[in-house]
Amino acid sequence: MKEQRSRFRVKSLIILILTLTIIAGCKTASKEEVKSSEYQKVKHVEWSKNLSIYEANIRQHTPEGTFNAFAEHLPRLKELGTDIVWLMPIYPIGEKFRKATQTVLTEEIENPEERAKYLGSYYSIKDYMSVNPEFGTMDDFRNLVNKAHELGMYIILDIAVNHTAWDHQWITEHPEYYTRIEEGTTPWKEEWMEAHPEYYSFLEKNRFTYPMDEGETDWWDTADLNYENEDVRNEFYKILRYWVSEFNVDGYRCDVAAMVPTDFWNEARKQLDEIKPVFMLAEADKEELHEYAFDMTYGWPMHHVWNQIAQGKESMNYLVSEYEKEKSRYGSNDYRMNFITNHDENSWNGTIAERLGDAAKTFAVMSVTTPGMPLIYSGQEACLDKRLKFFEKDSINWEKNCCMNDLYRTLLKLKKENPALWNGDFGGTLERINTTADDKIYAFARTKDEHQVITILNLSNEDIDFELLQTNNNQNLTELFTEEALENNYKFKAWDYKVYRTK
Repeated sequence: MKEQRSRFRVKSLIILILTLTIIAGCKTASKEEVKSSEYQKVKHVEWSKNLSIYEANIRQHTPEGTFNAFAEHLPRLKELGTDIVWLMPIYPIGEKFRKATQTVLTEEIENPEERAKYLGSYYSIKDYMSVNPEFGTMDDFRNLVNKAHELGMYIILDIAVNHTAWDHQWITEHPEYYTRIEEGTTPWKEEWMEAHPEYYSFLEKNRFTYPMDEGETDWWDTADLNYENEDVRNEFYKILRYWVSEFNVDGYRCDVAAMVPTDFWNEARKQLDEIKPVFMLAEADKEELHEYAFDMTYGWPMHHVWNQIAQGKESMNYLVSEYEKEKSRYGSNDYRMNFITNHDENSWNGTIAERLGDAAKTFAVMSVTTPGMPLIYSGQEACLDKRLKFFEKDSINWEKNCCMNDLYRTLLKLKKENPALWNGDFGGTLERINTTADDKIYAFARTKDEHQVITILNLSNEDIDFELLQTNNNQNLTELFTEEALENNYKFKAWDYKVYRTK
């Protein structure tokens, strides 16, 4: 999702007062001085140091699509090695202007049976303080959280605070909570305006906007919130505190976090940590979010690089340069989320097989052994071979015989047990190992105290003979899958890999 947009804002009286105060010569603390006195630098919860994360799509994960049915999968996920469970939004979904597809609203479908099968977008939320009745009850959700905690797992909730559904009560009770259309402007595509006259009549009458300007999104089913209104911020502080204090959730995954002011997130993290230490994931690639608010951001740049290399569109030099950019942009203790798929990628950009092909296992290994926290999405461990429908029921097939479950279980066990692969400063940095085929082979070591992991990857569709250089031939390392000793000379087939570790 794009992370930049323009909004039409009413000038704040507070800004005017501050400006006049400065002109009058009164001493005012700088923004940085205010930050440093109010907020603490992010300190990762201790339990996050060696864990991986699992994105759970409750609707599609089981045929029932309920909290109770998903809870039955928790022991399997624990055994897989994914201890942080991110639940896609669990809240009631809006019905007004609900989407059936990216370009068709359910209100346009005349057949009631056909219309009923479209369940809407998880991110069009009409009530932040309750759960989607399709998933179960509040007690069902509480039981899910409790069961996860009994297994030593953690639950974080997905929340979209940038926008609401059109039938959220704030639309009528507090229209001032939303951004507005400027007089005389129509920031939407003409063809869509013509096809949806009722929708645009409502917008023009009420002067509402949807989250972004023309050409940047198609979130027709949501209305944009105005964060210059302090009441909006206070509403969401209350909502975020509610799920932590009343249901003991362990943090949040925050949708399009860069589209919400950073100072809102800073204050939210402060208030949540006063209840209990939490884990915060931002759907964003923005450095400043790590300072006071978030533990982890999305590793979008590397995700795209991996896709491009798998498709033969980019070279090893591009990968190396992107890793250097990552190191320059982010600190060693900033968690970055490594992923080869997620709900957006799967539904809109293609399955792992479509995007990575024969390189799927190779980049799975890379996602776990490079710095960052690896993500597994619902069905990924079962070789999910279809694009899950986003607006309707489309259950995952768990019966497929798939080797990826064993691969992930082995890799995530290594990550949990070997400190070289731990997250942030808990783990080791990446040091590339030169080879005689550096244009195709990516080899690197991560070391923490006496612990080490060496990963060797053939990032090409060619068979390669090569030699490792400057490895010091550590005799204590054995290969993760075969128990073979580390060597100097190798013959790798296309997309081959090896992982050596100290025991």
